[in-house]
Amino acid sequence: MTEHATEAPPRKNRGKLLLFIGLPLLLGAGGAGAWFAGLVPGKAAEATAAAASPAAPEKPIFVDMPDIVANLNAPGRRSSYIKLRSKLEVARAADARALQEAMPRLQDLFTTYLREVRPEELRGSAGTYRLREELMARASLAAPPAQVTDVLFVELLVQ
Repeated sequence: MTEHATEAPPRKNRGKLLLFIGLPLLLGAGGAGAWFAGLVPGKAAEATAAAASPAAPEKPIFVDMPDIVANLNAPGRRSSYIKLRSKLEVARAADARALQEAMPRLQDLFTTYLREVRPEELRGSAGTYRLREELMARASLAAPPAQVTDVLFVELLVQ
């Protein structure tokens, strides 16, 4: 029975130890989580709010591409053609100038790519999306410092 009596006090001590150590750790972790989540005002929340809302977002600039008419890759069948009129969206005026200066290279890259596309690849919204992604990548390669954010199709005819 003496052994049983000696086991009871450590349980109380273990409970007190858990209360005095575990509870502050739990509250500290909860407070840190609230701080980083932005629920508690402070410098971190102010910095996050300032970064999330820039002073004045610039309006995008649209660069007109000349009309492109190209024959598609349709071996063994009658000829298929594509007529494409598009605009390139950039964020800065410097990017628009760089694209205007590289316009001959852009036309060449677009035309060369379009001549390798099969008419089946352009069907549906998925085909249009892939075409947009490919043209955007080529436009960014034509004028390296410029970053094209989107290609907008004004007219896209496949015959």
